[in-house]
Amino acid sequence: MIDFRKLDQLKQKLDSFRPLPREIVENLHEDLVLRWTYNSNAIEGNTLTLKETKVALEGITVGGKTIREHFEAINHRDAIFFVEELVKKRDGLSEWDIKSIHQLILKQIDDKNAGVYRNVNVTISGADHVPPDTFQVKDEMGKFIEWYKNDGQKLHPVERAGRVHADCVKIHPFVDGNGRTSRLLMNLELMKDGFPPVVLPVEKRLEYYEALDKAHTVGDYTPFLILVAATVERSFNPYWHALGVNG
Repeated sequence: MIDFRKLDQLKQKLDSFRPLPREIVENLHEDLVLRWTYNSNAIEGNTLTLKETKVALEGITVGGKTIREHFEAINHRDAIFFVEELVKKRDGLSEWDIKSIHQLILKQIDDKNAGVYRNVNVTISGADHVPPDTFQVKDEMGKFIEWYKNDGQKLHPVERAGRVHADCVKIHPFVDGNGRTSRLLMNLELMKDGFPPVVLPVEKRLEYYEALDKAHTVGDYTPFLILVAATVERSFNPYWHALGVNG
C-alpha cells in the first residue's frame, strides 16, 4: 500500500499560496506545456528535441524533421489546452472525453482513425500483454468508465489517476496514440483534484514500460503507482522554485 500522505501535504502547502500570482502561473504553464509535449512525444519515438519542440510550437518548421513530428507537437499542445478546459468543467470522465482527446492527438496525422475505436487487433511492441480483440474494445471501455464512476472514486486521486492511465492503455482502444491519450487522461484526473500535472520523463521510458506491463500481465500496479507518485512529488518543485520557498 502506497502512503499518499506526503503528496497530500505538498498539495496543502501549495494550496496555501493560492491564488498564485498571474506571472508565475503563465511562466510555469508555458514551461509545462513544452516539457509535457516533448517528453510524451519522445516516449513514443518523436525525434524532436526539447528546443526543436519549442520552435515547432512557435510555428517554425525544423529542418530534417517530418511533418508528422511537427503535427504531433502542435496536436499535443492543443490536447493539453482541451484537457485544461475539461478540468474547469469538473465533470466525471466519459468516453466522449477520451475520444475527443484522441481526435486532437491524431488530427491531420490519421483523420480516419482519430477519435475512433480501433477495428483491428493490435500488439504492443516489446510488451508481454496482448490487448483485447477489437470486438471487445467497446465493451471493455464501457466497463472502464463504470469502474471509474464507482470503485475508482473510492481511491486516492493519485492512485485513481494512475489506474486510469494504466487501465486505458491496457485496453489500447485506438490504433495509435494510446500512450499520449492515457497520459493526458492521468493528468486530467490529477488536475481535477488540485494536483499539478506530471511530466513522465523520456529517460524513465524503460521503467515506465516495465511497470505498465507488470500491471497488465499480473495485475500488480504497485511499481507503476510508485513511479507515478514519485513523478507527482517532483511536479511540485517548479512551484517551490517560482515561489522562492523550500519544498
